[in-house]
Amino acid sequence: MKATRIQLFSFSTPAMRAFHVAWMAFFLCFFGWFGVAPLMPVIRSELQLTKAQIGNIVIASVAVTVLARLFVGWLCDRYGPRRIYAGLLILGSLPVMGIGLAHDYTTFLAFRLAIGAVGASFVITQYHTCAMFAPNVVGTANATAAGWGNLGGGVTQVAMPLVFAGLMQLGLTQGSAWRVAMIFPGVLMLAAAVAYLTLTQDGPEGNRTGAVPAKQASGAFFEAFADPRTWVLGLAYGACFGVELTVHNVAALYFHDRFGLGLQAAGLVAGSFGLLALFARALGGITGDRVGLRFGLKGRVLTLATVLGLEGLLLILFSRMSYLPLAIVTLVLFGLFTHMSAGSTYAVTPFVKRDAVGAVAGIVGAGGNVGAVLAGFLFRSDGFPPESAFLVLGVAVLGASVLVLTVRFKNEDEVLTPEALARLDPSPALPSSPVAAE
Repeated sequence: MKATRIQLFSFSTPAMRAFHVAWMAFFLCFFGWFGVAPLMPVIRSELQLTKAQIGNIVIASVAVTVLARLFVGWLCDRYGPRRIYAGLLILGSLPVMGIGLAHDYTTFLAFRLAIGAVGASFVITQYHTCAMFAPNVVGTANATAAGWGNLGGGVTQVAMPLVFAGLMQLGLTQGSAWRVAMIFPGVLMLAAAVAYLTLTQDGPEGNRTGAVPAKQASGAFFEAFADPRTWVLGLAYGACFGVELTVHNVAALYFHDRFGLGLQAAGLVAGSFGLLALFARALGGITGDRVGLRFGLKGRVLTLATVLGLEGLLLILFSRMSYLPLAIVTLVLFGLFTHMSAGSTYAVTPFVKRDAVGAVAGIVGAGGNVGAVLAGFLFRSDGFPPESAFLVLGVAVLGASVLVLTVRFKNEDEVLTPEALARLDPSPALPSSPVAAE
């Protein structure tokens, strides 16, 4: 039976074990995914990278995630989350540790591209929480697990410069220190793979003993693919999570170049954006659930449109800041609503196709990375300053917030009473698939 409550300090139930191990695994994937980002001023100097090349690296880090998220969503619908997550952690750790072997732009770009696949971990995290938690708390569970996982993007901005500095104190050169530093997140990802296999199960009743037929899983995927609501939510996710990924990639360099901050100071400022994930994404999910309990699915959609609109307005304001303290304040404010928007998106997503949650989550999640890829092109050109790129992003986010209002559900005004919740139960388990307790 799915959990109807989130007991944050419990590790005794299958739902809460899955919740905690999932967010910690996603945290470490995020940490490895963006581990090199705060070290880019050093890497840029050593590899003599141009602005266009750095732009290509930013795009590469999120581009492959688009395909990875689509594929992983299908795999989850077919095999369940436990083995898929462990496999992704193991495979993803290899390029994270291996990037230290890069010796020029081409090899660094190839490793950065491969690392981007670990971003698919988000889809598995959302799939697993959808499988474990009932509709009355699924938005909160999704947003909290994802938000605490996203926290890895903020922690890495602070932690990796410190790891780098510590290795320098031990006598390593700059060129060696950043390479050795990347072994740290890779080893932690391997440990998380072991934890996922040993501590979690696929659903409330146990682990799957077989695979859902490929035809059934593919059919669910194409149903989700053909639903316009999936694409609108994917666009909305591109306007929030895509912006989030872009900020993780460019913020340290932006504050280093525009405001003259040192490596560690720029990392701390950039990290403040990511650290908001500790509570802000969860706040978006909680708000979506609470408004949904009072105003139905229409309330969830209106919540998403509102916080996305506020994100766009504050992003435009951030792009106009030339005074460092005000730039930091507006960074934090637009970051708050960026994370809330991401949480609110996944308070709506589980209700689109109840028998294809993995497919919908994968497509919507991929939309986040499409947004990041498109944003990356804005930061690539020498003739287009980054502050102008942020301005264009803000306008695009405002447009996405208006489009969200077109999302409609049957009986969308119906308040989610226990009876309504039973009908709308977002179950990704595909009931015909066999499960067995272990």
